[in-house]
Amino acid sequence: MNRIYLDHAASSPLHPAVAEAMMAVMTRHFGNPSSVHYFGREAHKLVVDSRRIISRVMGAKQQEVLFTSGGTESNSTAIRSSVEAQKHVGNHVITTKIEHPSVLETCKSLIKQGKKVTFLPVDEQGRVSIADVQNALTPETVLVSILAVNNETGSIQPIREIARLLENHQALFHTDAVQAFGKLSFDLGVELGVDMLTATAHKINGPKGIGLLYVKAGTPFAPVQVGGEQERKRRAGTEDVASIVGFGKAIEVYVENKAVYHDQSRHFKQIILDEMMAVDHWVNSPEEGSAHVVNLSFPKVNIESLLTNLDLAGVAVSSGSACSAGSHEPSHVLTAMFGTDRHHKEALAEVGEEIALARAGEEGRSMSAVRISFGLGNTEAEVRTAAKIIVEAVQKQQNHVAQR
Repeated sequence: MNRIYLDHAASSPLHPAVAEAMMAVMTRHFGNPSSVHYFGREAHKLVVDSRRIISRVMGAKQQEVLFTSGGTESNSTAIRSSVEAQKHVGNHVITTKIEHPSVLETCKSLIKQGKKVTFLPVDEQGRVSIADVQNALTPETVLVSILAVNNETGSIQPIREIARLLENHQALFHTDAVQAFGKLSFDLGVELGVDMLTATAHKINGPKGIGLLYVKAGTPFAPVQVGGEQERKRRAGTEDVASIVGFGKAIEVYVENKAVYHDQSRHFKQIILDEMMAVDHWVNSPEEGSAHVVNLSFPKVNIESLLTNLDLAGVAVSSGSACSAGSHEPSHVLTAMFGTDRHHKEALAEVGEEIALARAGEEGRSMSAVRISFGLGNTEAEVRTAAKIIVEAVQKQQNHVAQR
């Protein structure tokens, strides 16, 4: 069976050039970057060189790039550091309802500690309102954290406009750019105007377990992970030299091919949208969203069964909801965009899954979502094949429910 991978928003395959660069480090440069002898100096140079590559691509200063274990740590660090460093100023944080769980759960933990958090709504395009951000600001606000590109739908937030809004406010501005980094064209210092930015390597054909937090020079910062003097005393722990080198190589290769990747993704996305006209569906991704992600919902479809059948047929995609054995919860992103699934869940309890699916209308949208995302290695032929397999699987379920 020829398997087709269309879940690049979750993780992307390692680029051969990245693997080669990492293997050279793992086999020849094993020294600790903090050691002063030859082996340590060689490892340290590799870290410095990679930081230089990444900072140049980002338009940042080298000292503004802080290496972490990934997006989750970077997000948590940005939020906790900002709150702690500015506790004498205030205790209010602003974010949105459609953030990555690493942001939402960190903010919920702050509430338990007595901090105040405002979760802003979004419209049906998945975009936050500038007016809502402005109205939420108070003299106590110390941080605004809003993701650049949503991981489920690909919706793009007005980051530059929000940054301009905050120019005359004390609040720091952090953006989770994990799904935007390397895919959208921006320069941190000139265009975005953020104080902090999160990125990770494994979304751009780099290794897992390595990310970064951009911290603009002069930004108040309180270390979250302590115990050593690595990363200018901002993040303790021996650096993962091979992964850092892999990150540098990945962003270098990705940027070189970004235009090609973008055009391919846009073409692949249109193929999916065209093929889906054969079945009942909703398009959850905005037309102006990121090219590499398309999110669709299928009425009268059991999403867990659909994903299982697609996997058996060799197509790997993901759900817009968090699935677990025997039940699944609606996507918090789609719920924020289109409303709750309260009526659908009540129907499930009353009459069972299949009848409820037959009755489900718009309110079933966030319970039946599939995210399809493109990247390295995908071809037009396999995207067309995958689209036809998806259509066939959806039709089978929709026809079955219609006959009941």
